[in-house]
Amino acid sequence: MLIRNVSLLHGKKLTYVDSTNIRIIGEYITEVGSALTPKNNEQTIDACGLLMMPGLINSHTHIGDSIAKDIGIDSDVETKIHPIFGFKQKILQNSGASHLISFMKSSCFSMIKKGITTFVDFREGGIEGSRILRDATSGIPIRSIILGRIEYYQDLKSIRKNIPLPDTKKSLLDELLQISDGIGISGANEFSNSTLKDFSKTKKLRAIHSSETEESVKLSQKITSKTETQRALLTKPNFLVHMTYASKKDLQLAVRNNSSIVVCPRANGSLAEGIPDVDLMLKSGCNIGIGTDNVMINSPDIFREMDYLWKVSMGMKKKRISPIDILKMATVNASNYLGGKIGIIEKNKIADCIFIEKHSIDLEPMHNPYAAIVQRVSENTIKAVMFAGEIVYGKI
Repeated sequence: MLIRNVSLLHGKKLTYVDSTNIRIIGEYITEVGSALTPKNNEQTIDACGLLMMPGLINSHTHIGDSIAKDIGIDSDVETKIHPIFGFKQKILQNSGASHLISFMKSSCFSMIKKGITTFVDFREGGIEGSRILRDATSGIPIRSIILGRIEYYQDLKSIRKNIPLPDTKKSLLDELLQISDGIGISGANEFSNSTLKDFSKTKKLRAIHSSETEESVKLSQKITSKTETQRALLTKPNFLVHMTYASKKDLQLAVRNNSSIVVCPRANGSLAEGIPDVDLMLKSGCNIGIGTDNVMINSPDIFREMDYLWKVSMGMKKKRISPIDILKMATVNASNYLGGKIGIIEKNKIADCIFIEKHSIDLEPMHNPYAAIVQRVSENTIKAVMFAGEIVYGKI
């Protein structure tokens, strides 16, 4: 396939190119350049008037709770989503697999229509929970990266005695990792240092919630005399989720440990838990991704997430983050901890792309493509979505 005369956000710097051509063979981009011409019998598409950008990466979701949209809207964060006694867990435990799968599928189709081609899910429910999500996404043109968890948590006594992960749970974890892409750990406050180090020995992707609330930060100091982020880093995570109340020292420690950060600003706002200090994260040298978190409390829409982050950061911190830096959170930066093959449009990368109608009434005239994408693009301005080299939504 040769796509001609398309505007493009090219490479890791998301360089804006006004008009160029792109060749796609199978699922990969093979060539980019204005001099490319059609080969014999090659499908050729004229994309004049369209802006081609990387497919969005939603780096943190819980789509299992799609079945519980807006339940308990006025409840506090612990009552809603605590991994042991939150009512979300009770809903998941008492919902049949077929119902969960039905609503998970709906969330996947919703994400595709909004330009999300990859999502990273913290999947509750142990081995069966990960299987359910595999079944839900089977045959749907979206890349699901499943970070499963074993339903095991330690009490305060075990944490203080530094009890390691029991051998029976290690066996369960090994089995879980055969069907999952990694582990999504609920948080450091549910485990001893020894158990957190046991998690670090797994060979696949690792991620953990950290410093999401003031209460969780205080609790870590109270029971261990260490910051929550210090303890979370014992798992050697590829990325830490939230970091809403992480200190500058915590952020610097994450950088030294090569751990990225995934922020979920709309979910934090919905839970009345503040807004992450992304400006400080950037100044500290953090690699930042972005996610939409629980479908129960937030729609899986990265365009809305980027818009919210851009404006609320200015409103609360009096500092405007560059829109290109925010766009990189949903593309290039996420690629850094997910293998480097997605989130970037250049030779030898997977062809996950969004085609934006530049002349739509919401965008024209487009004086700054990065600002336009972050604050003005919506499902209405998406002409088509490509996943692994195939148009899966809309048409060009």
